[in-house]
Amino acid sequence: MRGRPSQTAEAVCLMRASDQRRPPAGRIVDDPYARWFLGPMSRATLASWEASGRWGRLAERLSPGLTAWVLTRHRYIDDCLVRALEGDVDQVVLLGAGYDTRAYRFARQLGGRPVFEVDFPATSRRKARIVARHAGELPRTTVRIVEIDFQSQSLRERLLASGFRENTRNFFIWEGVSMYLTREAVKATLRTVYELSAVGSEIAMDFWYLIDQPDMVSTAYRLSPNLLSFIGEPITFGIHPEDVGPFLERLGLHPLEVADAKALEERYVRDGRHVSPGVYLVHAGANRATTR
Repeated sequence: MRGRPSQTAEAVCLMRASDQRRPPAGRIVDDPYARWFLGPMSRATLASWEASGRWGRLAERLSPGLTAWVLTRHRYIDDCLVRALEGDVDQVVLLGAGYDTRAYRFARQLGGRPVFEVDFPATSRRKARIVARHAGELPRTTVRIVEIDFQSQSLRERLLASGFRENTRNFFIWEGVSMYLTREAVKATLRTVYELSAVGSEIAMDFWYLIDQPDMVSTAYRLSPNLLSFIGEPITFGIHPEDVGPFLERLGLHPLEVADAKALEERYVRDGRHVSPGVYLVHAGANRATTR
């Protein structure tokens, strides 16, 4: 429901906050600010996990691999962003920012470059209030809030109205959003990303797809759209990894890497946690030139 802050955005923030309680060497994501954005129920859940030492085992049973997926997804995109910031990126855009804290966690690497945080008004406004309360504890950075309804408003118009500069080298992050949109809305967003950006621009994003296997993990995963429909955020779009290359090429983008569950486990997981197999990540660049 878009009249209230996103519940899924808070849920993934809870997962980042829970990982912060692990020893530094055991963390997939290091996010010291995540717990600030938790509501009363999420704070109680985190306190329960901390007291019991169970670290979300019930959530893991209900949706196997989900927590590790959320964390490895975030870490993968972190790594893509840091590499991009070592180059000539001019602007960073978070499409569906939720309670993302990269503008603060990577303030040094950003070096004053603007971060455009794009999301539905209810989520954006709640986040802004929380950031304002903790302003004295955060590093200086340049954040521009862009309120939008992805289904009905023009991304291009909303960005330009917020001070975004066209034809610059940009890094877009589209994390945990595409599965809640229609196919046409996904295509329109990606087409806009391409049209707004100069040579060397990149995007890191995730996609969902249906696993047609009889095992318990796959069955639980197939049921997840029903659960998300119940809280007002149904899954409406998915694409198989074998089809994503041609899909992006038609929109002016070229995959630099497709990272599935196995690749994410091998790269980031050291404690036996498993990543949900029905989602994957794509790091892509503009077709105008090869970025690297």
